[in-house]
Amino acid sequence: MATAVLFIVAFTLLAIGVPVGISLGLGMIAIVFGFGTTNLGFLAQSMYSGFESLPLTAIPCFMLAGAVMETGGLSKRLVNVAEKMVGHTTGGLGTVTVIACLFFGAISGSGPATVAAIGGIMIPYMVKAGYDRTYSTGLSAVAGGLGIIMPPSIPLVIYGVATNTSIGDLFLAGIGPAFLVGFMLVLVNIFLSNKAGYLGNGIPFKLKEMGKAIWDAKWALLMPGIILGGIYGGIFTPTEAAVVATAYGILVGIYGYKELKWNDIIPMLIKNTSFVGGILLTFAPAAALGAVLALLGVPRALTTMLFALSTNKIVILLIVNVFLVFVGMIVDTTAANIIFSPILLTALRPYGVDPVHFGLLMTINLAIGFVTPPVAGNLFVASGMTGIPMDKIVKKALPFIVAMFVALLIVTYIPATSIGILQLLGR
Repeated sequence: MATAVLFIVAFTLLAIGVPVGISLGLGMIAIVFGFGTTNLGFLAQSMYSGFESLPLTAIPCFMLAGAVMETGGLSKRLVNVAEKMVGHTTGGLGTVTVIACLFFGAISGSGPATVAAIGGIMIPYMVKAGYDRTYSTGLSAVAGGLGIIMPPSIPLVIYGVATNTSIGDLFLAGIGPAFLVGFMLVLVNIFLSNKAGYLGNGIPFKLKEMGKAIWDAKWALLMPGIILGGIYGGIFTPTEAAVVATAYGILVGIYGYKELKWNDIIPMLIKNTSFVGGILLTFAPAAALGAVLALLGVPRALTTMLFALSTNKIVILLIVNVFLVFVGMIVDTTAANIIFSPILLTALRPYGVDPVHFGLLMTINLAIGFVTPPVAGNLFVASGMTGIPMDKIVKKALPFIVAMFVALLIVTYIPATSIGILQLLGR
């Protein structure tokens, strides 16, 4: 009964627009006074424990690194490299969009930021080349989800903190699924472009020109190598890598490409402050929620319920994926990650589900949530950029969303696509 009251209060407040952290906090306070399940001291201590996490400081730094890339000229050079590689092929500019989102995701770790940075460049370019404007917007919105699958990924950081899973292992395991999702999106784009007559840019592929583009983008292309190489080489932690990425991006933007000014830094910090504050305000109550739910026996009850439904791991993973897709449609991705990942992981452990593997399943589901209304961050960004209503964007984006579902199922039932690299490295 106490659990039901907690969620009724929390989700009712969420439905009327109350911030996630406050909704969760008031839901827990309701059962403190209504049922005496715990006390305010326990909630305060649990909130502080969840708030006091060094890896969380990586989030604002990766966000700032993405903003630096966009303003400092790094993102447009990445787009240029992708165009020189595949721009001449059928649907080439759509493929460029997907590849550029992979490149940008390898630095920013954010879905909406990837849509804003790459979509802001590619949508007008694609329209000028004869692509349907709504099609271009839908593709950019879905491909932006690669920003949270390709490491370093902010949702993977949040998942790692929430479940006490190695963030370095999560980053390493994210590479395979990111390329798989990107490959699926490219296949669908080529198929649809062939039907619609979206040909290449008319510029023949020249190895020399691609070499020039790569040389011009060398500082941008080095950034993912520095971040991931530093982590896996044991030079610095993921949190330190976020700081290094930010500092590197600022130096390259100012002194390398000379498109970023020192005066631009403060506005970037101010712009990211509200986002970071919102995450922290969500994370602390969510950490307390995990402790309260454990006290109420919810993870154990969920495990029992799953076993009652089926003892088949394949069936259970399908049920969990369906549940997460539904959650992603109605709950903010950050809140969904913080609230449900510890509960579901605890329930799935008896089935032998690897925490790193489940982290990637959670993240791909969240990426799908970014483009499935009503809560769809990437769609809001894309709609705001172009002025196209969300329902029209969804219609054009639907084939790409289906492609993401297919990729999700492949990662779900072929764990080697994610954790295979960890097994090869003996981690």
